[in-house]
Amino acid sequence: QVQLVESGGGLVQAGGSLRLSCAASGRTFSTNTMVWFRQAPGKEREFVAGKSWAGGRTYYADTVKGRFTISRDNAKNTVYLQMNSLKPEDTAVYFCAATQNAAILLYTYQYRSWGQGTQVTVSS
Repeated sequence: QVQLVESGGGLVQAGGSLRLSCAASGRTFSTNTMVWFRQAPGKEREFVAGKSWAGGRTYYADTVKGRFTISRDNAKNTVYLQMNSLKPEDTAVYFCAATQNAAILLYTYQYRSWGQGTQVTVSS
């Protein structure tokens, strides 16, 4: 089992920036791909961004493309989400997830390892 712990959430004004972190521990060999999802109140959890260890591939949801950047520090088993030009509609709880699969999977049921989430609130 791999443990994931997110941090870095908070309250920010529209147009501002935040950087989220997700540290993995335990069976970190099962973190070939690490991703970020988010869940706004009353909505389903949705894919935001993902990064695959193999080949360094990245993939972003259209809603965040050009504003968010996912990166990882392999030595620290940590994945980051740099969020710029934040909008009120980015307000959500952000979760990281991991899979041993080399592909960047887009659905929640495809991940067994999840963090507890970190709240991001963007005020207008």
